[in-house]
Amino acid sequence: MSVTVRVPAKVNVQLAVGGARPDGFHDLANVFLAVGLYDEITVTEADELRVTCSGPDAAQVPLDLTNLAARAALALAGRRGLEAAAHIHIAKDIPVAGGMAGGSADGAGALVACDALWGTRASREELLDICAELGSDVPFSLVGGAALGTGRGERLTALEVGGTFHWVFAMAGRGLSTPAVFREFDRLGEGTRIPEPVASQDLLDALAKGDTAALAAAVSNDLQPAALSLFPELAHTLAVGRAAGAQAGLVSGSGPTTAFLARDRADAERIAEALRASGTCRSARVAVSPAPGATVV
Repeated sequence: MSVTVRVPAKVNVQLAVGGARPDGFHDLANVFLAVGLYDEITVTEADELRVTCSGPDAAQVPLDLTNLAARAALALAGRRGLEAAAHIHIAKDIPVAGGMAGGSADGAGALVACDALWGTRASREELLDICAELGSDVPFSLVGGAALGTGRGERLTALEVGGTFHWVFAMAGRGLSTPAVFREFDRLGEGTRIPEPVASQDLLDALAKGDTAALAAAVSNDLQPAALSLFPELAHTLAVGRAAGAQAGLVSGSGPTTAFLARDRADAERIAEALRASGTCRSARVAVSPAPGATVV
C-alpha cells in the first residue's frame, strides 16, 4: 500500500523581521501565499525508514534523517509508539535551497502521507503541532492558501484571497543558506533599532480584494538586503524581470529564487521568456496562487 500527497511551494509577499531573540530565532510577520509549484511525496510500507528523491535538484536533497520528510515520519511514529517503517519518495519540483519552502513542503507532505498510511488519524491540531516542531515554514505547507505567520512564523492566521495572482519564479544558479541570510540580516542591522514586525494592512487588503496592482505596491521582504549582500547577482535578475513588465519583483523568502508579480498569464509568460533569455538565472517558471495545502492525491 502507498499514499501520495501533493504539497505546494510558497512565496512570502511580506516578510517583516524583528531583531534576534535570546533563542536565536527572530519574530516575524510573515504573509505566506501558496503557489502552484508542487512536490509529490509517496509513502509506501517498508521494513525500515528510507528516503529517495527524483526530479530537478534531487542530488542536493539529503536522504538521511536530517531530511524533514524523515523527521516528520519519526515525529508522528514517536507520538504514537509506532516504528517509523516506510519508504518515502520525494518527486521534486520545488527548487532546492530556493526560499520557497521545498524542504518544509516535503516535511508536511510526509506527515500527511504517513498519517494516512499508518491510520493514525491525527487531528489537524496535532499535525500542526508536529509541523511547528519541525520548522517555522512547515505548518503553512500543511494548510496552504494564504496565511499570516507570527512568532517565528509557525503561528498561523488564515487570510482571505479575493482572486488569482500570476507569478514568475526565476531559479538562481546556486542556493542560499537560510541561517546564513539571517546572520547577514543581523550583521547589517547591528547597532540600529529594529522595529517589531507588523503585517501591512494595505497588503492584507490587496490580497482580500484580489488586486494585483495594490499587492505589487505593498510587497516587501526585510531579508532581501541580506540576500543581495550575499548574492549580489540577484540584483541583475530583479532588474530584468522589472524591465520585462513585472508589477513587482522581490527575493522569495531567504532567497535566492526571485519572484515577479505579473498582470495576467500572458504577461507572466513574457516575463519568464525574458528572464530565460537574459542569462541571469538558470530557469524561470510560471505559477498561480493561491494553491491548496498538503493534499492526498
